[in-house]
Amino acid sequence: MTEKPAPPMSLLAELTHRCPLQCPYCSNPLALEPRANELTTAQWIDILDQAADLGVLQVHFSGGEPMARPDLPELVRHAVGRGLYTNLITSGVLMTPASFAALVEAGLDHVQLSFQDIETANAEHVGGMKGAQAKKMAAAEMVVADGMPLTLNFVIYRENVGRVAQMIDAAARMGARRVEIAHTQYYGWGLRNRDALMPTREQVEQATRAVEAARTQYAGRLSIDYVTPDYYADRPKPCMGGWGRRFVNVSPSGRVLPCHAAESIPGVKIPDVRDATLGAIWDEAPLFTMFRGTDWMPAPCRTCDQREKDWGGCRCQALALAGDAAATDPVCERAPAHDRVTAAIAALPVTPPPFVYRRYGNGADAD
Repeated sequence: MTEKPAPPMSLLAELTHRCPLQCPYCSNPLALEPRANELTTAQWIDILDQAADLGVLQVHFSGGEPMARPDLPELVRHAVGRGLYTNLITSGVLMTPASFAALVEAGLDHVQLSFQDIETANAEHVGGMKGAQAKKMAAAEMVVADGMPLTLNFVIYRENVGRVAQMIDAAARMGARRVEIAHTQYYGWGLRNRDALMPTREQVEQATRAVEAARTQYAGRLSIDYVTPDYYADRPKPCMGGWGRRFVNVSPSGRVLPCHAAESIPGVKIPDVRDATLGAIWDEAPLFTMFRGTDWMPAPCRTCDQREKDWGGCRCQALALAGDAAATDPVCERAPAHDRVTAAIAALPVTPPPFVYRRYGNGADAD
């Protein structure tokens, strides 16, 4: 008899794919969900209730841009009422004193604010929105002035990798309690733009040195998380803490996923929260059970001493690079398809090509 899994720690609630920005490394799928397919307020409230009943501790309101949903304060208030820790993952470009005050009144616990760069011109080029940087700075100021904990997230790619030290310094000046320096991960839009986004090994090493120096400089004052690019690692990272182990993701239309890229995996039914309970999906849906634990692992993962640390790495990366979601993550130096990674690095063009931008369309206006 299969042992019942522990409940997920976190719910990633992707409220919408609508967003005023068009970042070329966006983690959303290439086929974005139209506004007409989004879950209603009542449906999201029911999902929050199910999550709380299941034992979830945290809810991360994400998108797209979650502040495009006018019902966000209502959803935050309900989550807080159910004892969930609430985190808003936002670009900040739609945050105003009035909209932030509504979130404060609703009981929001934390804001995670994303930046495309610390250098304004490039940040706005990458995000595709003039004036966005000033809006982000204003959002950070509002959060810090309120006393709410603030995390700044800087996504790292070839054009901005040399400014990691300035990013961390800026986070400290803005009063953030935590900063995440997160290299782009190459699936979805990131994979589509890999040749334009991926830094060289030398650039990654320079960024790593900047993070290490900043950790010494800001010890006890600023927490610094560092997410390295998989392609330059010897071992893969655990996907979302392990497939179907810690996180459950609900898409704007109600599809339930172990990670936000799992819809790319062929040959398996994608569960829908409108057809089954969150608990039943977590415990029993084939999409969640197929890569949970270690029984599914091929060689060399099956006998590797890291198998219960990296949990086989990223399934969507294995699919993208090796053509098989059940393959050993090609990032691992022991993987049969590791040459796909080394070949991608070797083939990086000296001059990056233009970005293929994420464009929402069909009702992209956020309201």
